[in-house]
Formats: sequence, structure tokens, C-alpha cells
Amino acid sequence: MRILVTNDDGIHAPGLETLEGIARSLSDDVWVVAPETDQSGVSHSLSLNDPLRLRQVAEKRFAVKGTPSDCVIMGVRHILKDHGPDLVLSGVNRGQNVAEDVTYSGTIAAAMEGTILNVRSIALSQAYGAGGRGAIKWHTAAEHGPGVVRKILEIGIEPGIVVNVNFPDCEPGEVQGTTVTAQGFRNQALLAIDARQDGRGNPYFWLAFAKATFQPGSGTDLEAIAGRRISVTPLRLDLTDEPSLTRFAQGFSA
Repeated sequence: MRILVTNDDGIHAPGLETLEGIARSLSDDVWVVAPETDQSGVSHSLSLNDPLRLRQVAEKRFAVKGTPSDCVIMGVRHILKDHGPDLVLSGVNRGQNVAEDVTYSGTIAAAMEGTILNVRSIALSQAYGAGGRGAIKWHTAAEHGPGVVRKILEIGIEPGIVVNVNFPDCEPGEVQGTTVTAQGFRNQALLAIDARQDGRGNPYFWLAFAKATFQPGSGTDLEAIAGRRISVTPLRLDLTDEPSLTRFAQGFSA
């Protein structure tokens, strides 16, 4: 099995190294094509007005000056054009990708691009908590990742589906199992603008999230992560809402 590995945190990210280890536990034919720099939050963007610069870092390992989606396209359509990958693995992301994170995440977007290109694709992310980025438990994803990916492949991924996997912020032995979940939803009242001034008195702004507790929905990715369970969420590329489709069709035909 040929595996294409990518991410959105960049070619030197520790999560990418973790994902390479997961991939190599599944196959000895692993190729890495990742962004040259951190591309977190770029979602499914493509570099349409800038050239893509490709740099070979090592054998079967490449960096692209572009987005995660660019990397998958470069991997499938250029680097591996004569023998494409059988699986795309994206991550392991620095921080969870749950709820509305799905719409912003470059990690998930890379897996979506793989799905668009008819390659089975899985996004993987490692949650972290109060300890911050310096205390991310990459070893939890490393220990549980191979088994989760093998199980997903055994069950099968239907065309048009991308699988979103999130590992909880706990030690590997504290993981309480795996749950198949629905995409959750946070309280968006927590989203705020942090206004500041630079040394010359000019204003600048950071997007920020207030710290507050909320009740995650039952059966959601948020609930699973909070309960120290691995969350596995199948996502559809087809965003059409069937009930609204019917209601709008009836309304416009009246």
C-alpha cells in the first residue's frame, strides 16, 4: 500500500513525524509532501495566483511552498503521477479539529482534497489542554493511531467520504476507547476580537476565544474528546442539505 502523508503545520512539525511513524507501521511505501511553512487555518484554499515551489528534503520527502491542498495535488498529480497513493493521511495536527474547526482546518482540507482525487483519506489530530503546545501528548496518537487507521480501512471508506480522527488529551493508557461521532457545535459567543496597539500606537487585532465551559452535544466529537475517547467522524464532501433541498424545490415550484 502506497501512503501519501501531509499536514498543515509544516514540513518540520512534530505531528508530521508522528504521522510518518503511524504510516510506516502500515506500509514501507510512505511518501511525505507537506507545506514549507505553517498553514494552519487556511482551510481548502489553493494557490491560484502564485507558483508552487517544490523542494526535495530527503528520499520520498518533499516540501511545497503552498497550502495543504496544494501538497496533495502535487503529490497525486506530479510526484506520484505514475503510481498514485492508495491512502492519504493528513496530520497529526497540533490541536483537535472538532466541531466548526472542520470548516477552517487545513489538515482536514488536505484529506478532503485526497477524497476529491478518489484516494481514501483520513485526517488525524491530537488534542491538547492546559499544558499548552509544549505538553502535547504525541505518543497518544502514535500508540493508538495505527490500530484506528487499520480499523477504518477494514470497515471501508466510501467514495465522497473523508474520515476525521481526534485523539484526546490524555496518556495512551488513559484513553477510554473509540467512539464514532457526529460533528459537534460550540457556543460561538466565545469567539472574540482582542484589540491591541503596537509600539507606534497603531491598532492591530487577534482572533481569540474566551475561556468558558459549555455542554457538548450528545454523541458528538466534543463529547468524545472530553470523555477521553478517540473520536472518529465520517464527513461528506457533498454539503447539500436534503431537507432544505426538498423544501426549496417545493417553494420555487409553487
